[in-house]
This record gives sequence, structure tokens and C-alpha cells, in this order.
Amino acid sequence: MMKLPGQLVFGLDIGTRSIVGTVGYRIGERFHVVAQCIKEHETRAMLDGQIHDIHKVGITINEVKTTLEAKVGRTLNEVCIAAAGRVLRTVTTSVEYEFGSDKEVTGEDIYALDSMGVEKAYQEFLETNDTEMKFYCVGYSVVRYYMNHYPMGNLEGHKAKVIGADIIATFLPDDVVDGLHKAVGIAGLEVANLTLEPIAAIQVAIPEMYRMLNIALVDVGAGTSDISITKDGSIVAYGMIPTAGDSLTEVIARHCLVDFTTAEMIKREAGSKDSVEYKDIMGLSQTISSEEIGKVVEPVIKDMTKQVADKIKELNGDKSVSAVFVVGGGGKMPGYTENLADELGIQKERVAVRGEEVMQSIEFLESDAKKDSLMVTPIGICLTFYEQSNSFIFVYFNEQRIKLYDNNKLAVVDAAMQAEFANDGLFPKRGKELNYVVNGKPRITRGALGESATITVNGKEADIYTEVHANDNIKVIESTAGEAAKMDINQLPEYGATMCVEVNEKKVELPEFALVNGQLQSGYYSIQENDNIEFINYYTVRQIAEFMDVIIKEDMNIYVNNKLATMDTKVYENFSVIWTMEELQLSDRAIYDDGIPDTFEDLQEELSEELQEALPEDDGMIPLSIQVTVNGNPIRLEGKGEYVFVDVFQYIDFDLSSPQGTGIVTDLNGRPAQYMEPIRSGDVIQIYWKD
Repeated sequence: MMKLPGQLVFGLDIGTRSIVGTVGYRIGERFHVVAQCIKEHETRAMLDGQIHDIHKVGITINEVKTTLEAKVGRTLNEVCIAAAGRVLRTVTTSVEYEFGSDKEVTGEDIYALDSMGVEKAYQEFLETNDTEMKFYCVGYSVVRYYMNHYPMGNLEGHKAKVIGADIIATFLPDDVVDGLHKAVGIAGLEVANLTLEPIAAIQVAIPEMYRMLNIALVDVGAGTSDISITKDGSIVAYGMIPTAGDSLTEVIARHCLVDFTTAEMIKREAGSKDSVEYKDIMGLSQTISSEEIGKVVEPVIKDMTKQVADKIKELNGDKSVSAVFVVGGGGKMPGYTENLADELGIQKERVAVRGEEVMQSIEFLESDAKKDSLMVTPIGICLTFYEQSNSFIFVYFNEQRIKLYDNNKLAVVDAAMQAEFANDGLFPKRGKELNYVVNGKPRITRGALGESATITVNGKEADIYTEVHANDNIKVIESTAGEAAKMDINQLPEYGATMCVEVNEKKVELPEFALVNGQLQSGYYSIQENDNIEFINYYTVRQIAEFMDVIIKEDMNIYVNNKLATMDTKVYENFSVIWTMEELQLSDRAIYDDGIPDTFEDLQEELSEELQEALPEDDGMIPLSIQVTVNGNPIRLEGKGEYVFVDVFQYIDFDLSSPQGTGIVTDLNGRPAQYMEPIRSGDVIQIYWKD
């Protein structure tokens, strides 16, 4: 057995045309390739990066494994593999978590944030999945973290109120993963780690120090062209087009009338020879120049590079990248890099096949080791083992056996997501919300929170972040919904306000009331869905009277801000209201010209009677004197305990027997006065004939 200083890692690149096996170990930053083996499929057991004949692929894998075991002198039991991007689906999403106050970010906080992002990505993926295939989340990468909305390389240890992340989650169909597992199982191997081909290739082709640049990596295999984009220190996108080297081989086969294997030979030799000799299906010897082959495949190369360029631009925000690294055998075809540069609109020197140039940290222990672009992805598959030791495990979720992609930090929430357990079944549900309108603005009152889901793992109490392992038994009782939202009028912040008005010279506090759908409601009214609530900042005279429990008769006069009003007149904050219980109907007619007696003699007689009746009898009150101004002259009233307007007539010279106009006008402090209205010292009075 070989004595090696590090743990051996066995990586397999299961490609459409060939299977490449690599065995090596890492010490420090250098990876040492101990042995390599390449075996081509004898038939087209794989098409477009997907296994079609599991048994035949398994036999070829076993041949590669046996060869490598002989080289290293050890039995190989575990293998790292990669899935092609033909059926790869990616979802890029953003997620935020708010602590409520500044908090030191822990590793658990970051994990919870990542889990939220993956869960959100999975839900978004389900909304757009237009196939009947069941997909599994096979991994994710964080493009960028945010602390209080600013980009941050590492959140742990910082104090933040809000943390966020941009995440790329990747999904594969179940049958693709099962096919890979069964194929390696035929060779007596277990999967130690599963990655994606574009992720593996970028491990070697674009080191982290170059990822600040906007670079595209194109891995041109036989069946697919996998694409990765880097920018600002991160891998920001993955993509694929289902066209690669086999498309070139097929057009050569049709042109030269040969089988697929012979066409593949012609394609390879055309890149290194001026002409290629072959036998067609008729058994006739033929010779074709490399120039002619170039013309035959040129339309296919142009179409392929256009598709790749369009995909790169799509993944890069509808713009070109600064440079492109090309790996894989299909990219070696003459004219490929030049055409891709043209389609991207960048210099030809910035699109290049990368092989040995990007393997500066790789040491090959075999003297005849291949160091070209074909080896970039196989070595990258080995390197991902050190970055993520991943595989699939099985767990039981509510008695259902499910398969999970093991990223060494699986939790109950991952199992729930894979089992398609309703997301809202894990978290407390709110009761039905209540929607209504207050003063023209929509408002929502949310329902109460229910109980969280009851979770156990292997019979022990757990939560959604509890780690799970192979064969764990997870049971989840769905969360419950809380009570529906309830709200009474008196619970609204607008309720309880008052307005002040002056009624018959007295301050009155009136509570502002609410109209619900046009109907007056009390504070105990229970708001219903879509109610339209309006808090009214005015009263009508009728409403004020009802509030004060006063009956206003039809023959009473009503004034609002000293202007004649009606029962429906609106009264706002600080308005004044006067209503009088009129007994002197004659004076009302005289003042407002609603009608006057037929003769002035009648007027004099009636008014004299009213004045006489209005004079109060001695009531035993202590006499006092007041001074008022009448028609600009000071008048002192004496001998009574209180005075009303008609008392003034005893102190002024006003001749009713000689009419001077159509009626008598009586004003008190600038407004129409009533004869029985109380007067006070300092009042200003006007009495005169109306023209």
C-alpha cells in the first residue's frame, strides 16, 4: 500500500461521454492528485448529462474504481460525485430577520437566517415548478450577508438590529439523484459527497482571490454547458444550456456518414491534425481536412456560443462579463472561444480555455498525469469534499419516509419543507384579520396568535431548529390559529375626543360620535368586516338638544354664531348656539318683519301689555344696580335683584305712539335680543326703528 500523509478522497466526474476518476489528498492549501483514470462509455448510456442506462454506467464506474484501486493499493468504498446542470433549478432570493433591538449575532442566528432563506427559496420554486417531478434542495450558497441593511462579509460577533442575506438555492429532481446513487452502488460505492458540476468546476478554475471580478466560467461537456458567474467576491449565479460537445459530434457523424464513436474521434483529431482518416459506414476509407470539419461544425458552434452568451448575460443582469474561463473538452474545438467573445462583445483574449494555468495549487504525483481543461471538474469534485461533506439521509416525518440532502446542519424545518408540510403549520397562526375604514383610511386589526406546532424528535421535545440525523423519527402536530380579530368603537384611538360649544352662554362638552356605514353607533358597537367608520367633528342643533335632553319647540328661535339657524345646522368646535323660549310673539314679528299689527295703535297697546306682564314682582331679592350702554348712552338700572332686556324701556325715551319705521330692532351685544333675556353690567344695547 502507498504511504500517503493525508486522507484519500475519491472523486468521480460522471460525464456524458466519459467517466473521469481522481484520487488525491489535501495538505494545507495544496491538493495532491495521486491517480487518475478516464473511461469512455461504450454506448450512449448517458445523454445530455443524465443517466439513461444505470447498469451500463455502473459497470464503467466499477472499471474506473478497479483501475484506481490498483494504482493506489487501497480499496475505495466512498466516492464524491457531481450532478450535471441539465435539470438543475436555481432560485435567488433575499431574506431579512429583525431582532427588535441591537443584539450580538451568533452562529445560531446566522443558521436561522440561512434556513429562512432556503425555505423562502423553496416556496418560490414550488410556485414556478411547471413539471410533475419532485425536486430536492441539494444545497445553497450565500451571495452576500447584510447587517442593518449594509453588506457584511461575516455577521458573527457583530451587534445588529436587522440581519439579511441574498441566497442562491439549488434544486434537483429525485430521479437524477437516485440514478447517480444506484450507478455508484453497482460499483460497490457509497456517496460521501454530492455537489453540482458548476460548483465543482469553479473550485479550481476561479480561486477566491479572482471572485471579486465579474467572471463567467463555462464548463463545456459532452451533453451540457454549465455556467457560473462570480462578482464582488461571491458566486452570484448558476445556469446551464443543454447543448455541448455532442452536438458537434452529431453533425460530423451526419456529414461523414459514420457512427457516433468514429465522429467523436474525427472531432478530437481535427484539433491537432491537418487532416483525419476514417472509414465510413460502407467500409470505405476517407480523408477529411480539419478545415472542412471546421466549416461543418461552424454553424453549430455559432449557435452554441450564442446560447451560452445569452445565458451569461441573463445571469449577469442583462450585460456581458469582463472575462470567460472555458473548461471541459467541448470548449477545445477550434473557433469556440473566438465565437463566444464575439457574441459577448469582449476582446478575444478575454475568453480562453483554462487547464494547467488554473492548477497552480494542484500537484500531480503521476508522471503521465493529464493537466488540461478536462481535469478541472474532476479535481473540483474532490475539493468540494473539504468544503462540504454532503450526502443524502433518510428520516421519518409523521410516519412518512423522506430523503434529505445532508449538509451537516439539517434541522426539523428542512425535513418539514421536504415533506411538503404546510409552512404555516409550523408557526403560530393568527386568527382572521378585521378590515375596516376609519375616516377614509383603510385599517387592519390582526387576529390573535394561536399555539405553536408541537414537535418531537425521537420522542423528545424539540423545535423547528432542532438538528436531525439519519433515521430520526420526527413528529409534528400542526400549529393552531388564534381567535379572530375583535374591535369595538371605543377601542379605536380616535374614540373619546370631545368638542366644546357654547349653548345659551354656557360651555358644553360634547363627545365626538361615530357614524358606521352612515348610522350613529355607540362606543360599544363591535366593528364588522369592511365597516366604514367616520368620527364626526360636528353636531347638528338637533343632536345638541337631544344630548342636553332639551325640547326645542317649533316657535323658538335658533341662532348659531348669531345667525338664524335651523335644527339641522352644523355646529363645530367653539361655535355658539342660542335657542329661546319665545313668549313675545309680537316683538318677534316686529324685529324680523314676519308681520306687524294692522295699526301702530294696536302695536302700542299690545307692547304695553307685554311690558307690563314682563315686569317682575318684588321677589325679596337684595336690590343691586347695573350699568349698560343704550344707543351709545350709559344707563344705570336700580332697585331689582336681576334685570332682563325689557327693563331698559323704563329708563329710555322711546315713543311707541309715533312710529318711525316698519318695526322695532332690539340688539344685545351685537346680536338680536329677546325681551326676557337677562342683561348684565357692561352690556351694549341698541333699540331703534327699522326703516
